[in-house]
Amino acid sequence: MHRKRIDRRTMLKGVAVKGAGAVAIGLPLLEEMTLTKAMAAEQVDVPVRAFNVFFGLGIPAPLQKEGFDGVLEPLKPLSKKLLIMRGVDQLRADEKGINAHYDGATAAFTAEPPDGEAKAGGASIDQVIRRNHYRDGMPAGMVPTLVAGTFFRRSRIGRYVHSYNADGTVAATMQEKPRDLFERVFGTIGAADEDPDKRRARLKRSVLDTVVDQYKFYTGANSPLGSTSKARIAEHLDRIREFEQRAYAMKGKVAGAPPLPPQSQLLHGGSADPGGEGIDITLEELSSEWRLMADLYALAIQTDRTRFGALTFLAAGERIRLKGDYEYDGRKVFQFDDEGQHKKSGSAGCSHEWWHQFNENKKNEALRAHAHLKMREVAYFLSRLDTEDSVDANGKTILENSLITISTESGDGRHNDVKRELSGVFHAISGAGGRFKTGQILDVGAEGVDVYNTMLTAMGCKDLLGPQKRDARAVDAIRA
Repeated sequence: MHRKRIDRRTMLKGVAVKGAGAVAIGLPLLEEMTLTKAMAAEQVDVPVRAFNVFFGLGIPAPLQKEGFDGVLEPLKPLSKKLLIMRGVDQLRADEKGINAHYDGATAAFTAEPPDGEAKAGGASIDQVIRRNHYRDGMPAGMVPTLVAGTFFRRSRIGRYVHSYNADGTVAATMQEKPRDLFERVFGTIGAADEDPDKRRARLKRSVLDTVVDQYKFYTGANSPLGSTSKARIAEHLDRIREFEQRAYAMKGKVAGAPPLPPQSQLLHGGSADPGGEGIDITLEELSSEWRLMADLYALAIQTDRTRFGALTFLAAGERIRLKGDYEYDGRKVFQFDDEGQHKKSGSAGCSHEWWHQFNENKKNEALRAHAHLKMREVAYFLSRLDTEDSVDANGKTILENSLITISTESGDGRHNDVKRELSGVFHAISGAGGRFKTGQILDVGAEGVDVYNTMLTAMGCKDLLGPQKRDARAVDAIRA
C-alpha cells in the first residue's frame, strides 16, 4: 500500500488572537515523513543544524588526559558519536588585565576576544553556518536562533551567551527560565498586559488547546497517517503538555504523566548572584532546572522549531555553593558541600575556588566531582537527541546529523599563567552527518580559530572566522 508522504516540517498551527502570539506545534518524525529506500537513493531530507553547548569553569588539561577513566566518564556512552579534542589553544583571545572567565568564554565558538562587555569579537560557529546555508532566512514559523541556559553569574555577556552575529552582537535573547523557553518555542496565548485574573485563567489552559482541531484530524478516522504514527502523535502531544505543566509549575496533572516537580525557587535575572558572592543551591534544584531546560531545548530541535543556537550549563566563572549527594551509574561519587569543605563563606566558599586551587600533583577531589557533574549534565542533553524520537529521514539521529560543539572557558582555572589558562581548552563535536571523525579522543595541538574554520569548511561554508590575512592552518585530522 502506497503511503502518502508527510513533509518533515508539518506543524499544527493555532490561530493568533489579538494581543497574543500564534502557536505552532511541531510533529515528531513519523513513518510517513521518512523515505523509502528507493526515495532515499535520490533524496535525503536532513536539515543543516548547528548548536553550541557551553559549560562553565572548564576542565584542567591534565584531567583531560585521563579520558573516560576520569571526569569525562559520563560522555563514554556517547563516545562513538563524539570527537573529543584536546590541545585547543585560545591564546589569541587574551586581553591584558582580564582573565579566561571573560576571554576564554567569549572565544568559545568564536575564537575571538570580546569587544567590550556586551559583544564578542565576531560571529559564532552556529551563526556562520546559518548565514551560509540560509541566506534568505529560515523557513516560516521557525525560531531563527534559540539561546537558553541555566546559570546565575552575569557581568559580561560572554559569561553566559554563546551565539553571536557577524558584528559580535548576541544572536537572540537569552531564555533562562523554562517557561520563557517554552513560550519562545511554542508560542504564547496570553496578552502582555492581561490582568492577574486573566493570567491565572490562561495558565489553566494549554497552548495545545489552540490546535485541538488539527490534532483530532491527524489522530481521527480520516487521518492520512497509519496507526503507529497516530499513536506517536498522541504520545508526542502528551509530552508537550507535560513539559508545559512543568514549565508553568501548574498544580494539575495529566493522567498517566510523570509526577510534576515542585515550582522552581531559583532566582533569575538581576536577582541571581547579587554582588558576585555566589548562591546556595542543592544538587536537586540545579539538576531539575537544567534538565527541564535541556528537555525543552531538545524538544524544540526534535519538532524542527529551531536549527541553530546555544545552550549554557553554568556561566563562566560560576559561583555556587552546591550541596547534595552526587551519584552516577549506581555509585556515590561525592558529597557536595562547597562552603563546608572550603570552611569559608561568601564567594570564598564557592565551587569556583576549586579551580583556582587546582594542583596537578594533588587529588583535586572536589574539582573532579564538579567537572564530572558538568559532563553528566551535558551528556543528558546530548542523549535527548539520540533517541527514537530524534531520528531523521536518513535513519540517523539528530545527534549524529547535527554539528553540536561542546566547549568551555579555560584549560586551567588558575589566573597566574595566561598561556596555560587559555591553552588545552576542552572541545568535543558531533559527527555532523559523517563529516568528522567521531569515536576518538584526539590531541589536535591547534589554535581554536583553525579548528573552527576547518569545521566550517567541512560544513560547506565560504565565510570563515578570524582575520582574512592571517595564515590559516587546516586541521585535517578531525575531518572524516
